[in-house]
Amino acid sequence: MPTKTPTQSDFPSNLSITITLPPSASPSTPTPNILLLLHGIGDTAAGFTSFGRAINLPETTVITIQAPAPLPFDLGGFHWGDDVSFDSRTGALDMDAGFARSTALLANEVIRQTLVAKCGYQLREIMILGFGQGGMAGLAAARELGSADGKESQERASGSLSGVISIGAPYALSGARSGAKNRSPVLLLSGRDSEVVSDGAVRRTKEVFEFVEVSRYARRGDGMPSNRDEMLPVMQFFARRLRSRQGVPEGSVEIG
Repeated sequence: MPTKTPTQSDFPSNLSITITLPPSASPSTPTPNILLLLHGIGDTAAGFTSFGRAINLPETTVITIQAPAPLPFDLGGFHWGDDVSFDSRTGALDMDAGFARSTALLANEVIRQTLVAKCGYQLREIMILGFGQGGMAGLAAARELGSADGKESQERASGSLSGVISIGAPYALSGARSGAKNRSPVLLLSGRDSEVVSDGAVRRTKEVFEFVEVSRYARRGDGMPSNRDEMLPVMQFFARRLRSRQGVPEGSVEIG
């Protein structure tokens, strides 16, 4: 049982976040779920917060986290990588730029030291949704959380998250793949014929995570869901994985 609703002061002072409580939530009663939102490369926490408000999840505290490093060359926005590199083929910023720094931030400072140690949440009550490079960072953090040893850490600060939703990004090619598969459920979203979330990239993700679903838009492009059909797999994933103290209303039918 969580013991405390997270507040800005619980997190490291150098971390830029926004916290969105569900409608009619009481700060004195922690919600049973945490959803961490991780923006894409070149965005900010403020820019991604509107998505968290729009999905309007019941019994879920949404925490939008800003990536730790600003982009150079006055490009604006922030990134999750250890370095900034450019795709030699397209000339665009490469999402897969190493995630040691962001993994330490997300897995240790945000999840283990704050949400688990200070607020009493279990990993099963924490979900990550990331877009683009934020999705890669979320998958890297989930793998790290499943790799620690020791009985106490296995029970409290290591193991499986409620889930990871990665929009437009697979598990990073630069990421470690040794050891047992992580049991955090994963949903990958992408456009049709995606070059980033390719069949090979999906296979790579399945080498690291035991439960991986893939949903592809009818259109091309790996952007955020833009209509009900594209958003439906996300909402179904939420419905299956998020906890509720209110129970299931009489006559409800689970989708998916």
